[in-house]
Amino acid sequence: MKYLEFGESKREISQIIIGLMRIAQMTPKEVEELIETALSVGINAFDLADIYGGGKCEEILGQVLKNRPDLRAKMWIQSKVGIRIEEFTYFDFSKDHILEATDGILQRLGVDHLDSLLLHRPDALMEPSEIAEAFDLLKSQGKVLDFGVSNQNPMMMELLKTEVKQPLVANQLQLSAAFSPAFEAGFHVNMEGAAANMRDGSIFEYCRLNDVVIQAWSVLQHSYFEGVFVGSDKYPKLNTVLNRLADKYQISASTVAIAWVLRYPAHMQAVIGTTKASRIIESAKAADIELTRKEWYEIYWASGKDLP
Repeated sequence: MKYLEFGESKREISQIIIGLMRIAQMTPKEVEELIETALSVGINAFDLADIYGGGKCEEILGQVLKNRPDLRAKMWIQSKVGIRIEEFTYFDFSKDHILEATDGILQRLGVDHLDSLLLHRPDALMEPSEIAEAFDLLKSQGKVLDFGVSNQNPMMMELLKTEVKQPLVANQLQLSAAFSPAFEAGFHVNMEGAAANMRDGSIFEYCRLNDVVIQAWSVLQHSYFEGVFVGSDKYPKLNTVLNRLADKYQISASTVAIAWVLRYPAHMQAVIGTTKASRIIESAKAADIELTRKEWYEIYWASGKDLP
């Protein structure tokens, strides 16, 4: 397993993050075994959000930590706030909501602090001064060590930085071999056609310039939650290449796909949402595989994209 130093705390955390979005239907014992499996292969990073399972995912992890308090010191735990699901879904980065939501997370987890807190998607009505007040309070109280965002573009982050004193150390962004519009726009700069449309403001390059960790999500999905591309008949060329490289490196095709994400030369992490121990063990190998430049581009090309 490879690790990176995260944020102001400089804690070493794994390039693979276990996303706990799907544990709401699992028992605490099953989740404990999942965590033990991850730790056994060097994965120490775990990601949640207050909306996952309506808070139940955090409650279940809290039960695990209550039964096994020794696990907390081995785990880097991150959660996210800002999405409200009521009569409909909307976003809320107000000071009161950030503070209330964070306290709710800590109560459900039964812990005294989060290692990282992310603002979950953008809030067009956000006031950087309110967010700064909330972050200052959470930091001074020791409730949050590091802060970041998810799915935000460079100007959104720059707007936050006009008031927020703490570094924004991470950004969760969707990326996979079958979903890479940011790369497509980069390759087609100053060209005609839809591929040239820059929709995210060069956020990947921005993160590299500012030492922001990119936490890639849906690393095995195509489009927006449209399904897994590994083994899908929608991507025959891509799977042919993935399978050939899987044979070469003696890993699974899914692990090759995760290694493709980690090959991007930023501070990269890959969030995997599996609840199966065998897949955690296999996915962990992605951090130890460095695809060649030619292999990376072949996977990109085989996903159906063109290079000018």
